Amino acid sequence: MRSPWRNVPGRAVRRFGAYGCLDYAGSLAYRSLLALFPGLIALVSVLSLFGQDEDTVLRLLDEAQAVTPEETWSSVRPVLENVLTAPAAGLGLAVGLATTLWTASGYVKTFGRAMNTIYEVEEGRGVVRWNLQMYLLTASLLVLAALGVLSLVVSGPVAAWLGAVVGLREEALSVWAVLRWFLVPLAVILVIVLLYRITPNVRLRPRTWFSPGAVLAIVGAVIASVGLYGYVTWFGRFNATYGALAGIIVLMLWAYLVNAVLLFGAVLDSETERVRQLREGLPAEESLQVTERYTAAVEKRDSQLVRDIRQAREVREAVDDTGSGDGTDTPGKVPGDPVP
Repeated sequence: MRSPWRNVPGRAVRRFGAYGCLDYAGSLAYRSLLALFPGLIALVSVLSLFGQDEDTVLRLLDEAQAVTPEETWSSVRPVLENVLTAPAAGLGLAVGLATTLWTASGYVKTFGRAMNTIYEVEEGRGVVRWNLQMYLLTASLLVLAALGVLSLVVSGPVAAWLGAVVGLREEALSVWAVLRWFLVPLAVILVIVLLYRITPNVRLRPRTWFSPGAVLAIVGAVIASVGLYGYVTWFGRFNATYGALAGIIVLMLWAYLVNAVLLFGAVLDSETERVRQLREGLPAEESLQVTERYTAAVEKRDSQLVRDIRQAREVREAVDDTGSGDGTDTPGKVPGDPVP
């Protein structure tokens, strides 16, 4: 018999289109960019709290410029400099963190709706529980993202301070110089795993914490980023078409590709789970046999739908009993129509 695993890639591609994942990817790209600049304001505020001055921020821009196409960077850097070099302590930190949390939570909620579509379940968490969980998850993801970025730019004073706390100085600087390059991929892995694991309203198997879809998402995001970089650098002529907006267009395109890859990884995981269930004898040919975490909101919506249907039926039956909605005309007849 043909191995059932050979059907997974083709079925994942078809399901990816059937679930409307490209539309979700567009929404996620918009929401991720919406959270970008408030996040940068919060980031520079955190850097200032750690004793990192404006030079640290500019060093971050220089490192980003090294991996960004020149024509894109020429239009993006002025915007970033205006945001990042603005005074950010105190009120800037509070406003930046609050705005980032609100905008980034929109991304997480949209990702959760996409995951529920992929696993073919309804959202069963109530409004309070849903928002609380999504905001807590968003805060955790922002902390991971901030740690990843800070590990690249925070050096000198912070590393020396940490070394002094534990009784190390030069040794701490040497260890940190190597360790920080492992923190970025670790932060990315944890972000993807948390998105895959917590956002859907399903109980996933414990062994799926690090799944084939997560591996594909990480590798695919890297390939998509490198491919877009090469295309924009050597073949693309976005400046000729979009002018000053070329950098923003390229950034939006990058966000769209990365989110599409993330969603395809989730679809791949769902199809992998389908094969596992089929091999266990479960009827998963059409729908996955998954357990929903919460059902209270679904039950509430169903009961409300029943009441709406009953009220609508009462209106229709009242028309049938009286012959018309106002008691004067025959249903389906217009006054003045000839009698057959």
